[in-house]
Amino acid sequence: MAQQRLTLPDAINMALQKSLDIQLAKNNLTISEISDDAGFAGGLPAINATVNDNEQIVSINQEFSDPSRNAKRPGVGSNNLFAGITATMILYNGSRIVSTRKRLEEIKGLNQQLLLVQIQNTIAAVTTAYYDVVRQQELVKTIHQSITASRKRLEILQVRKEAGLANQADILQAEIDLNGLEQTLQNQQLVIDQTKTNLLNLIWMQPADAAVVIRDTIVVDRNIRLDSIRRYMTGNPSVQAASQQIKINEWLEKETAALRHPTLRANTGYNFSSIKSAAGFALLNQSFGPFFGLNLGIPLYNGGVNKKQQQIASINTRNAKLQYDNAIFDLETGVVRTYQAYQSNLQQYQNQVKNFRLSAELLDLVLARFSLGQSTIVDVRQAQASFETEGFRLVNLSYAAKVAEIELNRIAGKLIP
Repeated sequence: MAQQRLTLPDAINMALQKSLDIQLAKNNLTISEISDDAGFAGGLPAINATVNDNEQIVSINQEFSDPSRNAKRPGVGSNNLFAGITATMILYNGSRIVSTRKRLEEIKGLNQQLLLVQIQNTIAAVTTAYYDVVRQQELVKTIHQSITASRKRLEILQVRKEAGLANQADILQAEIDLNGLEQTLQNQQLVIDQTKTNLLNLIWMQPADAAVVIRDTIVVDRNIRLDSIRRYMTGNPSVQAASQQIKINEWLEKETAALRHPTLRANTGYNFSSIKSAAGFALLNQSFGPFFGLNLGIPLYNGGVNKKQQQIASINTRNAKLQYDNAIFDLETGVVRTYQAYQSNLQQYQNQVKNFRLSAELLDLVLARFSLGQSTIVDVRQAQASFETEGFRLVNLSYAAKVAEIELNRIAGKLIP
């Protein structure tokens, strides 16, 4: 099967291009951009054209004081034609149009921030999954080194057996330990494959398309400062989205308040009317010409609905402010907790590097002493187990620090490409 090299920038670009969540967020932004229009807010005239043409067949029976003018005819054809064009524009409605337009602008801004939120979340998820693959691959190195030590132990025992200094039980135990490590290696390869599959799922890539190869190491930025993250935190898209929601509710509150104000409309247009009849008093009656008028609507009473709607809108505004404060508080708590984990992992990592180096030296020393008959097989197994534990811990601490770094950058809004 062909192999495909995958780097972190490649993975991020594929996710940004193919993510359905991002596409949905972009569609919502497009909708809000279309809606952000003066006509959509009711600030432009509404122009309508009307044509009505009725053909009728009627019976006429008309009597006048002068009998000679009487008319009585069945089946008389009649036509009634009306055509007109009317333009209507709101002149005043308590500034509701202005409030609506402002609210639509804020909705567009909200969807822009929500798109940035989705982009950042996608980048964070892909980056975390990518380095999880790197972590699992790093664990393999420790397993390989432990397998090398087990093979060396087995070779020493076989040499001893030939010299009559080792028993079959020790050799069998060494073979069992070696087989167990090889099985651990196979299990770890399964973990790597499944972790890669999780990554490919995030970037919308079929696992069967190619065998993905990732060659990378975990490098943690050690220069992140808490005050810097807090300073950038106010620009976090989630915070900005919560702020936009407050503004939207405030303008909606003003829209609702405007329902209690009078509405003044201007009407103008041109009408044409033609009535024709084959018999009767009027054979043809036509009228045409422009018109202009004003319409004033004053809300007097509707059961207090408008007042209650305004009260509800005011409560929604207060709720939006509470949600904003809650988001800030949760974000502040999250950034402190994440930074604490970041600092702790970095400090432990420094010590763990020393421990891992010491465990490797100890394993080499014990194997050397074992080859000289100065250490027991129990000493070798303990040194080997300590080496594996310290190696796994070193890789996991590095990954944990990287995950904390990714989260801190996401909170600070620094993951946006």
